[in-house]
Amino acid sequence: MPAFSTEVAHQLGQDAAKTRLDTFLQKVSEKYPGQIGDMNNSWEGNILKFSFATFGIKISGQMEVFDDKVALNGEIPFSAMMFKGKISNGIKEGLERALTT
Repeated sequence: MPAFSTEVAHQLGQDAAKTRLDTFLQKVSEKYPGQIGDMNNSWEGNILKFSFATFGIKISGQMEVFDDKVALNGEIPFSAMMFKGKISNGIKEGLERALTT
């Protein structure tokens, strides 16, 4: 599967960033109920493993939360390659809003 990665800096500290990520994921699933489904996430220490489907495309990955940044590594199916940039940018923009506002 094709991979994508991004990092988002923050000044929240690790615990506050984890709380913001939980809130962000909950809001996303509530805001886009017809567009985002099968959302699953679980914490293993400071690593959030996630997966969801949007418009039939399954996206999965993990976010590692540090004191000053979140590093995301994700995967998309080959059939979604032409949307890779849009998916990656959309996720990064959402994380930036969640972690900096």
